[in-house]
Amino acid sequence: MSRRYGRTPALEEVSLSLSPGEILAVLGDSGCGKSTLLRLVAGLDSPDAGEIRIDGRCVAGGSRGVGGDEPPDIRCVGLMFQDYALFPHLTVLANVRFGLSHLSAAQAKAVARERLAEVGLAGREASYPATLSGGEAQRVALARALAPRPRVLLLDEPFSNLDAGTRERVRADTLAVLRQDGISAILVTHDAAEAVEFADRIALMRKGRLIQCDTAEVLYRAPVSPFAARALGDVVMVAGHAADGRLTTPLGAIPLPSAAPDGPVQVCLRPEAIRIVSRGEGVQGRILRRSFAGARSRIDIEVPGLDAPLRLTAAPDEIADDSVELTLVEAGVLVFPGTGHV
Repeated sequence: MSRRYGRTPALEEVSLSLSPGEILAVLGDSGCGKSTLLRLVAGLDSPDAGEIRIDGRCVAGGSRGVGGDEPPDIRCVGLMFQDYALFPHLTVLANVRFGLSHLSAAQAKAVARERLAEVGLAGREASYPATLSGGEAQRVALARALAPRPRVLLLDEPFSNLDAGTRERVRADTLAVLRQDGISAILVTHDAAEAVEFADRIALMRKGRLIQCDTAEVLYRAPVSPFAARALGDVVMVAGHAADGRLTTPLGAIPLPSAAPDGPVQVCLRPEAIRIVSRGEGVQGRILRRSFAGARSRIDIEVPGLDAPLRLTAAPDEIADDSVELTLVEAGVLVFPGTGHV
């Protein structure tokens, strides 16, 4: 599907699928189209091209034509926002009951209590949002989103306003509830670590386009571009040259780890690709700075032929003086054709 605002493309030919019970993370920087994607699925906006199907039923675009989109309230889609969007004048119980108008009062109350207990808030039914902590407010928002038993839950960076400790706990609890109930979900995030922890697959987006969609392991080990490689972990970019099955870089030469035409190549090095070795076995580098990083030290190393210092971690016995020798190992070396960083 595609969506433009005036002449500005927000989404361009993005195609994604979601299996029952699957959790998909949509990862990318601000402005890449993540929130637009959620708005289209939720029915808060309409695609200019393409279609959206839920349980095989076309709810927007396609055969429904212009202006024929299925309304948001009958799509069986739940929404969780970054700011929780709780009604301040309603109690916790009333907030959760809000989307259950299709049930009797007694049934709605029972479902709301059940959902609140599921997220660990039994006993807080009579509280008001102003009396809740950030983590509790997020749990109420989750209970409200799940109360109508949606087919798909859409989460728009719902943990970003929480402090680090609370964020980890609430994220884990949210994931447990989704797994327990078998609910499909789409999480929008700019946090790669959150995407890896939370999702079965990750859809990586850039400037309105889908770059790659796969498991975290595939995205880490087999990214389709330098941009995709950087999205899921630290990399060092260096220029290289491929010829006769070998890769030559300022850090040494190794067998070419993947298919690439002979000539200049872009080389992305994961931290595990660079190894400190004994004297006389590698390329010499000069230590510019070292800092404490727990059991290991963080070191910045100047290497001839590199535009910027390398930043690595090393055990204290590996950095006895102001220089080290480095070599490459094939694991963690990613090779891309050409010379421009994409």
